[in-house]
Amino acid sequence: MVIYVILKYNVEKNNKYKTIREVLKNEFKISSRLLTKLRSNKKVLLNGFSTYFDKEINFNDIVEVYLNYDEDNSNIVPNKIPLDIIYEDESFIVINKPAGIAIHPSCLHYDTSLSNGVKYYFDKIGLKKKIRPVNRLDKDTSGLVIFAKNEYIQECLVRQMNSALFYKEYIAIVNGTLEQKSGIIDAPIARKENSIIERCVSNDGENAVTLYEVLKSFDNLSLLKCILKTGRTHQIRVHCKFIGHPIIGDTLYGTKSDIISRQALHAYKIKFIHPINKSAVEFCVPLPDDFMKIVGTEI
Repeated sequence: MVIYVILKYNVEKNNKYKTIREVLKNEFKISSRLLTKLRSNKKVLLNGFSTYFDKEINFNDIVEVYLNYDEDNSNIVPNKIPLDIIYEDESFIVINKPAGIAIHPSCLHYDTSLSNGVKYYFDKIGLKKKIRPVNRLDKDTSGLVIFAKNEYIQECLVRQMNSALFYKEYIAIVNGTLEQKSGIIDAPIARKENSIIERCVSNDGENAVTLYEVLKSFDNLSLLKCILKTGRTHQIRVHCKFIGHPIIGDTLYGTKSDIISRQALHAYKIKFIHPINKSAVEFCVPLPDDFMKIVGTEI
């Protein structure tokens, strides 16, 4: 299955661009790095013919960008890992990641990461593209992960995340009962001194804002909905510890739990603008089984 993603710009009478390069940079917001690849693969066309970027455009011209060129993705070892794909189109796939699987290969997860499973799937459908996760979850966090099918889609979605247009909602189970049923945690996050993994709240850190709402309180536990306004590493885990209600099972920022074998954090819902058709899209996945055993009912 060959995937064709085409960007098209029709030059109308009120056109504000003079050259093809201006269309590529300002209309499509293509990065300089990707422009270089498109040029070398001759994937930018003017009226059906390969062209150079500084060529002037005129009324009724059609500028097209084809994103279907092959890429070397041999850096990832394919592995037949079950993928819970909840949505797929020519631009991206959305996967419901279980807890216990890393997104990226590493020395500890050389061929058992989610990226290894996506590489196997790409090989199966004949898609010769690099493996590009858009959002990232910790190994023991479950929920929604997006993989872009080409560099342009990745650039568009990352840009949305950096400008807060990308909505991310998580569900967490934390220790204790919160006095306030909703609130805003506005506390900067930095890397903890002498640690390459752990983060902490610090005045010298990067701006970090989490909105929370208590959905349910039971057995000295609270079920929280957390909405990320920024995307710092371990943000929800650090912020929950900061307010005195660490996520249960989070051994890095809290303590081991007898009722769940990992941090009780689930990427529940995402919303963003589709880079190609510009429509609003939303994806949501149910709570995993280990959550349901604790919570008892779906939210």
